[in-house]
Amino acid sequence: MSIVKINALTVPAEQREVLEQRFASRAGAVEGSDGFEWFELLRPVEGTDQYLVYTRWRSEEDFQAWMEGPMKAAHQGGGSGSGERPKPAASGSAVWSFEVVQQAAPKP
Repeated sequence: MSIVKINALTVPAEQREVLEQRFASRAGAVEGSDGFEWFELLRPVEGTDQYLVYTRWRSEEDFQAWMEGPMKAAHQGGGSGSGERPKPAASGSAVWSFEVVQQAAPKP
């Protein structure tokens, strides 16, 4: 079964819009990666300042290949043209890993 990676990003209130705009501008950046299955950016509603970045992958190897290739290049400032990386919108980050052991979909 698939694996899930959740990046819990601590985002101060004044940086929420910046974070969401950055994710919106990267639309399509992961979707073509081998083994990629799903992405969601989850905005906190109450009780926390953590956004959750949910990705689902066919295997750990597929996730690691994306981390070492396209993701690494994107986070090293490649393609911005200015040579300077913008200040991070998040003040903290933790990656959680899970294996999918059960799943369900709506009945037709």
